[in-house]
Amino acid sequence: MKRIVVLISGTGSNMQAIQQACEDGKVAGEVVAVISNKASAKGLEKAAAKGIDTEVLSHKEFDSREAYDAELKSLIDSYQPDLVVLAGFMRILTGDFTRHYEGRMFNIHPSLLPKYKGVNTHQRALDAGDTEHGVSVHFVTEELDGGPVVLQAKVPIFEGDTVEE
Repeated sequence: MKRIVVLISGTGSNMQAIQQACEDGKVAGEVVAVISNKASAKGLEKAAAKGIDTEVLSHKEFDSREAYDAELKSLIDSYQPDLVVLAGFMRILTGDFTRHYEGRMFNIHPSLLPKYKGVNTHQRALDAGDTEHGVSVHFVTEELDGGPVVLQAKVPIFEGDTVEE
């Protein structure tokens, strides 16, 4: 059984899906901790309700990205994870951090990579007049949203669709 640490910054919907897949036996793992850079992240409440350890490590308490990532790495490692999943974790990570978890850290990204790296992917797809959009799960590397894609799922974009839809 794989030990999974999930990093979030918001609602935790992807974290919930991962936790449920583990609970249902679809993933041979267990979410052992959920860590957020924001104390207000709703996903923390959802994880705690399932009995999952939660932690908050605010990036605002650190003078540099490197100092934050070093402390985050120490916190994650205290849970001895086999896998680390970025599920809506809205931080750009340093090279030292990404190399430490090379081959065992995934990101869930809301676009069909390599298209639309970064943020505001739904709006960018609409602005470009794309007919499809989707999600990619990829290994995390030093290049932002540039690691090898593990899987993708596509959805059509219909006339009149909005970012929210």
